[in-house]
Order: sequence, then C-alpha cells, then structure tokens
Amino acid sequence: MQELIERIRAEAEYLGKGIIKVDGFLNHQIDPVLTMGMGSAFAQRFAALGVTDITKIVTAEVSGIAPAVTTGYALGVPVVYARKHRPITMPDGFFDAQAPSHTKGNLVNLMVSPQYLSENDRVLLIDDFLARGLTIQALAELIGKSGATLCGIGCVIEKTFERGRELLAPLGVPIVTLAQIDLGFDGIIVN
Repeated sequence: MQELIERIRAEAEYLGKGIIKVDGFLNHQIDPVLTMGMGSAFAQRFAALGVTDITKIVTAEVSGIAPAVTTGYALGVPVVYARKHRPITMPDGFFDAQAPSHTKGNLVNLMVSPQYLSENDRVLLIDDFLARGLTIQALAELIGKSGATLCGIGCVIEKTFERGRELLAPLGVPIVTLAQIDLGFDGIIVN
C-alpha cells in the first residue's frame, strides 16, 4: 500500500523503546479513506494466497478495530474484538488469553464471548502492529480455545526489528503486513 507507506514516512515518529507513533491516521485519529484501503488490501492479499471462506475477523480492542472492520466490510463478514475488561453482559464460559502490553507496560486479559466465536468459524486475525507478536499469539490462543480455525494473520504495520513474525511462524498460517518498518541510523526505514 503505497499510500500507507507515504503516510508513515510523513507522519510516523520513533519514540524509543520500540514505540512508533502513528496517532494521526491509525492509533488515535483514524483516516477512514486510508483505512478502507487497508481492508481492501487485506482482502485482496489473502484471496491471492488462497485464504477463502472466512466467516469472522478477530482483533484486539482498541487499535485493531478500525482495520478489522474495514477488512470485515471488504469480505462481508462480522468482526469480533477481544475485550480487555469483562462487561456484565458477557456470559460465563468466555475464551480468554493474556498478553503483555508494550505501550502500557502491564498484562492485558483478552476475552471473547462464546456467542460470537465457535468451532464453525474460519478466522482472519487483523491488528494494527506486528511487533514482538505476543498479543497476536494470545489472540491465536484464544481462537484455538474456541475451536475456530485460524486461517491468516494481517497487520497494518510490521516492526521487523522486533522479530514477531518468527514467533508466529509455528502457527503455520499466512502473515500479511501492509508496510514494514525497520530502524536505521537516521530513524525509521519504511518498506
């Protein structure tokens, strides 16, 4: 996605300790046109890889919701986001997994209601960043607990220097990222 790459080059800030700030179009303020393009790009790339018959998109609250919704729109399927706090409306028997939050510095519990994810689902996992891969690994664990089939992982931005792709490789599913970031002497390098 050339438009995404250009936005990263123009607006992304490296804050140190692996934190990339892209608040102007992804993590705080959302550019709806760019985000719709992300959803279309994910749908096209997964189709080209033979990933078909998806029934659900799964993501984590909050930053993954926008690209997950546009991917769900492109594929015509519902989006389920893992909650970080259990609402009183969530029934017992929910699926959960824990992941460390890189930006908050604590453990986050991710939960999905059994009403919205089952063994009959074929799932794409969509998120904003692929960094160390720990949140995505937790979501994959949660999907596994539901009996659903994980068919692919899509992330808007991959921080290649954090090597999360290597952690996720044993899941044996295609991993699609729309832009890759590395660090160089002059700051962020975008591919």
